Amino acid sequence: MPFDPQQLEASFAFDPDTTADLRERWAQLMNDAVWADLKTGTIGAVPRLRKRLLELGENLRSMLSDRAWIPHERERVKGAMAASLNLRDSLNQADRAAKLLNGGEDFERFEADYLAFRKALLAFIEHHEQLWGDLLESLYDDSPDAEED
Repeated sequence: MPFDPQQLEASFAFDPDTTADLRERWAQLMNDAVWADLKTGTIGAVPRLRKRLLELGENLRSMLSDRAWIPHERERVKGAMAASLNLRDSLNQADRAAKLLNGGEDFERFEADYLAFRKALLAFIEHHEQLWGDLLESLYDDSPDAEED
C-alpha cells in the first residue's frame, strides 16, 4: 500500500525559515573556524574542525536534497533517512573536533554559536526522522502480515 500522499509531502516540506537559519548558522561557524581566534593544545585540531564542519554542511545539504526524482516512495523515504543518519554521524564527528578547542579570543562566542546550531540542527533532524519513521511504520501497519488486536 502506498504512503498517504499528504503525509509524504509533509515529511519533505522543509521549513524555509528553519533551513535558512541552519544555513546561516553553519556559514558563521565555517567563517569562525577559518578566521576566528580559536586555540587548542592539539596539533591539527583547528584544520580538522574546519573539515568536519564542511562535511557537516555537505551532509545537511544532502538531507535537504529534492528526492522527488526517486520513483518509489519507500526508497525516497529510506534515502532521506540514510542522509539524516549521515548528518547525525557528521555532527558527532564535528562535536569531537570542537571539544578539542580550549581557548582563544573568540572561543566562548564560537562555543555558544556551535551549541546553539547543534541544538537547532538536532531538533530539525528529529522532527523529520519522526515523520519518515511514521511513514515507514505505516507500511508495516497496513501490510497483510501485520497482527491484528
